[in-house]
Amino acid sequence: MQQLKYFQHYPDNLQAQIASLIKEHKLQNYFKNKYPCGHQLQNQQVLYQYCTDIKQRFLKNTPRLNNVSFTKHTDMMKGTLGTHTHKQHRHGQKLKARYDIALNNQLKYAPEAILRALIVHELAHFKHAEHDKAFYKLCCNMEPDYHQLELDLRLFIVLDELALNFYKLS
Repeated sequence: MQQLKYFQHYPDNLQAQIASLIKEHKLQNYFKNKYPCGHQLQNQQVLYQYCTDIKQRFLKNTPRLNNVSFTKHTDMMKGTLGTHTHKQHRHGQKLKARYDIALNNQLKYAPEAILRALIVHELAHFKHAEHDKAFYKLCCNMEPDYHQLELDLRLFIVLDELALNFYKLS
């Protein structure tokens, strides 16, 4: 089953549960029960404010977030789900920094909790470049259910791949 490639580092028993969920066509019901509706952050200004609020709550001493947007990527897993960029440039005697977050356009049609997990992930990169223990500790500090939401994000990718993403209709 090709979709299990997203779960290779998970324990065998969890992979078996995921395979069963997919094979028995219960993935869509899982999402309908757990996340009945998609997020309402379709406007770039609302999305920016949402991210800024999370950043201000947990990362007060980091530079200002300049831009957050949905961008077109060809495929959620072949491309990327989200990116963070940090650019520095000189402006006279001052060193200016710019922090941007770009989220995969397909995440416009996702549950709010899934989108929040990805935003938390990208914001954590403001403090930690690598996916190390400190990085995941910060993610869990910002979102206590981070690891479950990361798993659900991977399941969402499968849902979208199988053309079962019912959030696009709402």
